[in-house]
Amino acid sequence: MSEPGVFTLPQPARERILLPALRELTEHHREHSAEYRRILAALDHRPGRAYRTLSELPWLPVGLFKRHTLRSVPAGEVFRVLTSSGTTGEVSRVYLDRAAAAAQQRALAAAMRTVVGRARLPMLLVESRAVLRDPGALPARAAGVLGMMGFGRDHAFVLDEREAPDPAAVAAFLHRHGGRPFLVFGFTFLVWSRLYDLARQHGWDLSHGLLIHSGGWKRLTDRAVDNREFRERFTSDTGLRRIHNFYGMVEQMGTIFLEGPSGDGLYCPDFADVLIRDPVSWRVLPVGEPGVVQVLSTLPRSYPGHVLLTEDLGVVHGVDDGDWPGRRFSVLGRVPRTEPRGCSDSYPGRAR
Repeated sequence: MSEPGVFTLPQPARERILLPALRELTEHHREHSAEYRRILAALDHRPGRAYRTLSELPWLPVGLFKRHTLRSVPAGEVFRVLTSSGTTGEVSRVYLDRAAAAAQQRALAAAMRTVVGRARLPMLLVESRAVLRDPGALPARAAGVLGMMGFGRDHAFVLDEREAPDPAAVAAFLHRHGGRPFLVFGFTFLVWSRLYDLARQHGWDLSHGLLIHSGGWKRLTDRAVDNREFRERFTSDTGLRRIHNFYGMVEQMGTIFLEGPSGDGLYCPDFADVLIRDPVSWRVLPVGEPGVVQVLSTLPRSYPGHVLLTEDLGVVHGVDDGDWPGRRFSVLGRVPRTEPRGCSDSYPGRAR
């Protein structure tokens, strides 16, 4: 059902490929973005500088996308503006031309085929259709749902138009499709607080399901539910065993870091990598030491989002020693005193 996809490169080969590509992107954005050019000048990163390792490349804090217009295409070529799900009124804005939007969708598809395969499975969305009604810029939550819907068919929604649970809709979906493979997608907090609770209440068998979920761990931590318990309780109470968490952000939309089959960590696609930095010295930390997550991707070309310092804490668990090649890591939470955000963390607070 699944296929090799884009989680194939051992770490040494990955770095040999990524370094020249990211150097080229740095010069591309320097040439096409005046804002980025000024930032590099302020950091004393001059044109033609020789970057010998990924860690030497200039990174931008993701917060800059909330305060600056960072794009590397003319305003008239902007096809879509993606916005993050910040809760304080400040949101990131990411500018895509048509080529960038298409590249993001291709990259997402290649990553998802690793676990989903090429067949479009019946799909259960732990969402409401109401979240998709946005005529302008796409918030991260809606963009994530729309991006995933293309991998399924005969879509059913766990939540009704008022964003309340709709057990009849889920029961009807399972009656039609529950006896053979089907796909489930949702943001982590909603999957736990809505689908898991409903499945346990109604005794639903989800053993043929494949769950893809992301974001919202802060609320689950508040409930003392970690990734291991999440997986174990879904398996024991609903029969659902095929579960893949993923990590991504609007500032690098299309680049997803996907959990391996055994749940041993998140993995980088072949066109991306992750570093963990000390929050004081900014040095790159070794395996096992937690710090601030830095993400690198060759995907962003219409805006300078190819090397970003996130507002998340994480830790690398190992390199070339897990389900798939490359670095495997976990996200531990938000950096203290940064704005809590996340697609499902912005969900209306009716469920407690």
